[in-house]
Amino acid sequence: MVELGDKKETVTAEDLPFIIADVLKGDTGAKKDNIHVVNYSLQLAKGMKPVASVKIKIHGKEYESTAPGDGQYDAFMKALWHIYESLGMTHPVLADYQVSIPPGGRSDALVQTTITWNTENGHFKTRGIDSDQTEAAIKATVKMLNIMDNIIK
Repeated sequence: MVELGDKKETVTAEDLPFIIADVLKGDTGAKKDNIHVVNYSLQLAKGMKPVASVKIKIHGKEYESTAPGDGQYDAFMKALWHIYESLGMTHPVLADYQVSIPPGGRSDALVQTTITWNTENGHFKTRGIDSDQTEAAIKATVKMLNIMDNIIK
């Protein structure tokens, strides 16, 4: 709620279930979040593939990568996995991607993105909430990265 207030976002009754779900299910289970997205840029132009440039911090060290994709989130993930693969780090496979948008037709409504990840030990879900669908997916992805980081330790 504080983050939304700082952004001067309007919160409606339709948004509340998403916010509550994020707060109640938002615990990453991580002892400490050691992986952060420092910055990213998503480019989209008609007739061209989207491109993402990503800078992440893993245990205090920054890494950057750029990649094209079939969509903005796909480009983000390909850039992210380039970093992971260059470091010899494993990562789960995206198994399902669901977006829930509250009724009402507002273009600034909060959306919840739920992503199911497959690992060699099973699967788990992470959720992100934001007024931007791609940002919600990135938030869910960062939660996954920190869960995986704490499992590997």
